[in-house]
Amino acid sequence: MEHRTLKLGGIAAAVATALLHMNGATAQETPPPADGLNMERVVVTGTSGASSKMKTSVSISTLEGDAIKNAAPLSAAEVLRSVPGVRSESSGGEGNANITVRGVPISAGGARYVQIQEDGLPVLQFGDFNFATPDSFVRIDGTLDHLEVVRGGSASTLATNAPGGIVNFITKTGEEKGGHIGISRGLGYDETRYDFDYGAPISDKTRFFIGGSYRTGEGVRNTGMSTEDGGQIRGNVTHELDNGFIRLSFKHLDDKAPTALPVPVNVVNHQIQEIPGIDPRTVSFYSPYWVRDVTLGKNNTPVSTNINDGLHVKSDTLGLEGSFDLGDGWNLSDKFRAASNSGRFSGIFAGNSGTQGNYVFATGPQKGQAYNGRAFSAVVFNTSIDDAGNTLNDTKLAKTFKLADGSKLTTTAGLYLSTQKLALTWNFNEYLMQETGAKPALLQTASTTPGLVGPAFGGCCSRAVDMEYKLTSPYLNVGYEAGPLNLDASVRQDRQRATGTANIATASAANGGALRYDPATEQLVDYKINHNSYSVGGNYAITKSLALFARVSDGVAFNADRILFGTPLDGSAPININTVKQVEGGVKWRSGGISTFVTLFQAKTDESNYEATTQRSTSNKYDAKGVELEGAYNLGGFRITGGMTYTDAKITGTAAADVANIGNTPRRQAKYIYQIAPTYTFDKAVVGASLIGTGKSWGDDAHTIILPAYEVVNAFVNYSVTEKATLSLSVNNLFNKIGYTEVESDGHAARSISGRAAKVSLSYAF
Repeated sequence: MEHRTLKLGGIAAAVATALLHMNGATAQETPPPADGLNMERVVVTGTSGASSKMKTSVSISTLEGDAIKNAAPLSAAEVLRSVPGVRSESSGGEGNANITVRGVPISAGGARYVQIQEDGLPVLQFGDFNFATPDSFVRIDGTLDHLEVVRGGSASTLATNAPGGIVNFITKTGEEKGGHIGISRGLGYDETRYDFDYGAPISDKTRFFIGGSYRTGEGVRNTGMSTEDGGQIRGNVTHELDNGFIRLSFKHLDDKAPTALPVPVNVVNHQIQEIPGIDPRTVSFYSPYWVRDVTLGKNNTPVSTNINDGLHVKSDTLGLEGSFDLGDGWNLSDKFRAASNSGRFSGIFAGNSGTQGNYVFATGPQKGQAYNGRAFSAVVFNTSIDDAGNTLNDTKLAKTFKLADGSKLTTTAGLYLSTQKLALTWNFNEYLMQETGAKPALLQTASTTPGLVGPAFGGCCSRAVDMEYKLTSPYLNVGYEAGPLNLDASVRQDRQRATGTANIATASAANGGALRYDPATEQLVDYKINHNSYSVGGNYAITKSLALFARVSDGVAFNADRILFGTPLDGSAPININTVKQVEGGVKWRSGGISTFVTLFQAKTDESNYEATTQRSTSNKYDAKGVELEGAYNLGGFRITGGMTYTDAKITGTAAADVANIGNTPRRQAKYIYQIAPTYTFDKAVVGASLIGTGKSWGDDAHTIILPAYEVVNAFVNYSVTEKATLSLSVNNLFNKIGYTEVESDGHAARSISGRAAKVSLSYAF
């Protein structure tokens, strides 16, 4: 918007007045745990059964809902930047983030080696679908109870396509009666958001929870109009039984928000330099002066879309969960969810760094007038997410044997079944656009459509994908507990069946050279592939406050649409997979209010990849070694948490065309990343900040471009206006730093984190 100022309108004022006059009990944040990392916190992610962090033989972190809210995250992926050992490139906006864990590379978009879960089941079965990443379907609001993050370890055998780790967003279930309503407003940018959540008992054994959020406005990046609109509502009903529980849950998400793609830059002597007028922290190239983008549908009919819709996602889910104590040490549990996922990805990618010249405006208030300045190739990534729905079910049967010497042996047999659909329609059109960060206009070309140059990248990327991936994954875990010793071993066999079709539109002479889908070029996909994974680990408590742990694992991440349009996928040729072998070990220690995790790790990765922006297929091997540190300290009202990860990674193998890269550090792999977050609680206020930093790294495997080191500071203050009403001020990227997370290999475009974003919030607890 032209005037990006704070305006608390009539709705906000009315809500504020009502909240300030309500009475009730004091609204407080969750009290800090006795030790800083809450080692006795029972976790359910990456374990065959619930266990405390102190007893598990994996590196696991938890973030409580209050801490997540105070961090002022702009997206689900940004939350993960506060977790030690996690690399989360959250520069894409509300979704489309790149996520991995220590030692495992980011070599493609999305989260290939990490499974993003909600309540123990994956959001999407694959983390690296082109233009449909799982974080795009996750929203952070008051419905989130806490977050559990497992790095390495047992993730290989307790989830499919998760050899690097598991990120589990766990929803509130109404265990405590009460809730919140709130309103927040951007300071210096146009965004208004409403949040609510409430849970309560229905009867002695039945309770419910419901909550959600809605927001509208321009967002933190310049678009010149309202480009954010939507939200989610989710809820559940839990019925306690004498021997367990059953839970029914749902989610409805319908949200659109701008997505940020690499913008024009220059590279001089390996260093990225900004182009005047193009601020990588704020520019988006969404504009009121776009025309509708007319693309090719799968049935060869034109489809007209609004580019300014950005990333528009829809998700409707229905889940059923139960756990039953069958007696005599037997327990049966099951989780089921069916999801309908769809949407559209519309983003503007810089096809070049721009050229100075004489042009004519084709749109906007100066239409028809001369323009002397810079113009660039604006490539619209316009992909319809026709269907990314899935049906998932995970069944476990466990038996605990009490042995004569007092030890326990627990065996768990499980069967995971999933059907994941993927229907995408790609279209990349190229436009000529004014190179400015404020309401850019299109410029005249030979086309009758304002600004249109034609299909981008030589017409490579009008693609029709209709796939179905079915997984059958039996697994077995054996756990042994004897006094201070805990041992476990697990195996999993993932059996994938892929069927469907894929096609690339080609120029048709009969249609005047226009692109069309020809049945003769359709690729039939029908293959099966299996992989056996294993994990073995142990934890030994030297004292109640000191424990050692170690683990070795081997896991797989199957490929999905990133291997389409390459080698035959009809079963006549071998299918490429991605494997990760890991060894890790460390120590857990606590004393009073202080606690720490220290983990040594090694990860060896073997993968195949395809990247849309470069049109290149690669095949690499990596070896990474390092150390991960997580710590926390509580003293009265003061609390501090932090972490650091040091990684020494090398490329150890490549395809023939890239052998010169062997021995280099993988792209975007910094030697160190770190986090520190102090907070202090006064009588009526809580103040805090977080510093998140990354060392410098190479932007490409060939080591020609440097991604500079950067630090981001976030800060907040919460003040109890009344016993139940809290006024909050939070700032993301307080010092407005540029932080490049990726750069194109030829250096013409790069993507940065967003600039400073402050907001004020008023909430009421009841």
